Amino acid sequence: MLGKNQRKYSHKGVVKYQVFGFVAPVLTTLGYLAAYSPSYAVTTSYSNDYRVCAAQLIKASITVDAASQACAKALRPRELSGCVAKIEKRTELDAVDALSSCSMARRPEDLAKCVVGITTNTKDSVNPAVFDYCGRSLLPVRFAQCVVGLNAEIEFATTRAMDTCIDATDQVSGVSSTFIPTNQPLLPANQPGVEFQPTFEPLPIPENPPIP
Repeated sequence: MLGKNQRKYSHKGVVKYQVFGFVAPVLTTLGYLAAYSPSYAVTTSYSNDYRVCAAQLIKASITVDAASQACAKALRPRELSGCVAKIEKRTELDAVDALSSCSMARRPEDLAKCVVGITTNTKDSVNPAVFDYCGRSLLPVRFAQCVVGLNAEIEFATTRAMDTCIDATDQVSGVSSTFIPTNQPLLPANQPGVEFQPTFEPLPIPENPPIP
């Protein structure tokens, strides 16, 4: 027969097993519920970025085919449609041109700020070239500030201001194709470049092993 202490510890072990046996399935169930919570679930509501994208583009007078293809290809469809919608709503520029530029932009939101900022703060309210300039700039918001600032204080045509600012922002960002570090001297035109000639150390030839 089990002693009093043995029965006591045996009873505790049974209780612990029963509790663990009950808690483990509960935790597993909660884990599945968390994995399939509404934030991860597939839905047709407006929390679905693709639905929002299609709705905004169609509202901006983009054709159904163009809207569906653009949204399907977009990495961030909500940002894409938001870019087009903002430009279409706040400027007189063509929404189709806006869709083309927003689709190629690294940051659609910044592109929209650039296009809207220049268009609404300069005399050229309808200048499709603004899409190209804002799309080329690596810092579109800074670029727009440059254009608007120069145009407001200096008798610049908008296109001239954009030409000036696009060159400046490219140099500031350090991506100019003609950039050469100051500590690297230029070689004269008639002097050939130094060729790289690797050297190889000869490996020792192993002696013939003795024949048994």
